[in-house]
Amino acid sequence: MTDKIDKHSLEYVVRSGIAGGVAGISAKTLIAPLDRVKILFQTNNPHYRHLAGSFRGMLKAIQLIYHNDGFMGLYQGHSATLLRIFPYAAIKFVCYEQIRTFLIPRDEYETAGRRLLAGSFAGVLSVAFTYPLDLVRVRLAFETSHSRIQHGRGKIWHILKTIYYEHPRYSFTTGGYVADKPPLMRLLHRIVDRNVHVFQAMTNFYRGFVPTIIGMVPYAGVSFYSHDMIHDLFRLPHIAPYTVIDDDATLETTKVRSESSFDTRKPLKMWAQLLAGGGAGMLAQAAAYPFEVIRRRMQVGGVANLGGQFFSIGHTIVMIYAERGFKGFYVGLGIGFLKIVPMFACSFYVYERCKHYLRI
Repeated sequence: MTDKIDKHSLEYVVRSGIAGGVAGISAKTLIAPLDRVKILFQTNNPHYRHLAGSFRGMLKAIQLIYHNDGFMGLYQGHSATLLRIFPYAAIKFVCYEQIRTFLIPRDEYETAGRRLLAGSFAGVLSVAFTYPLDLVRVRLAFETSHSRIQHGRGKIWHILKTIYYEHPRYSFTTGGYVADKPPLMRLLHRIVDRNVHVFQAMTNFYRGFVPTIIGMVPYAGVSFYSHDMIHDLFRLPHIAPYTVIDDDATLETTKVRSESSFDTRKPLKMWAQLLAGGGAGMLAQAAAYPFEVIRRRMQVGGVANLGGQFFSIGHTIVMIYAERGFKGFYVGLGIGFLKIVPMFACSFYVYERCKHYLRI
């Protein structure tokens, strides 16, 4: 009999990473048009702000995008999404599996707090590694001026250069004349000044990072926790006959060595797995949506605000409230639910199927 794979081994990490990446790409491709519309609404795009707040407005926005840019306009920014989502989803699922195993090595360690903590840490780590690509994706989705966005292979490169050369939110240099300084001091000033400007430019790629991290804690924590809880619900004795695949052959394909029943449980039927993923997505979206709105507004500050100004988290919150009131923090939530339910359902389902095929 073939030896079982240790969950901490490189082989398991690679296989679970592939499964997570494929799941992420599948889910994001499924809902890409809705994602574009949601970003336009969240960032208060002047061409689409009058359509925000209703299902009819969402349909009208999709129609308008299609009329102006054709079918591919609905997928504007999706190339950057694919570049980001594979490593993002791979890191997220790998980290969740590894952190969960560390915090909950056996069933007696199973608690709600540990489940939430594992999901939150996984989400934070995945965002930290892939955030600049998310910023590029949002910028591509936000742009509606054809003069700003170049078509073809140079589109992403154009956005990267635009972000890099935008005036930074914070300045770390001081003014003053150096012409009267000794040559060595002038040389040191030029070297330091150049490096500081490079650092300032690189921070442009992390605009909105703080609210993203704050929002990711409830978002990822609630999504993984609620997904596990719905799984537990579907495995209750009086429900399991209708939701669980009662086939011992499915367990024989699993090659993971683990002391936790989490890794040896029988899979759910397709409809139950999709429902568990969709329910997890809905709860996660409701918990973290205001942070997402704040993040999006900060990410597009260089092109959305007058004079290309960038505002702090506090100023962004005040600005959103002044424009729309409390409901401004939930603009696009309806589209968010329409997007997040199928996305999470697809993501968790494809991930579980890929794990089955990869025998982990």
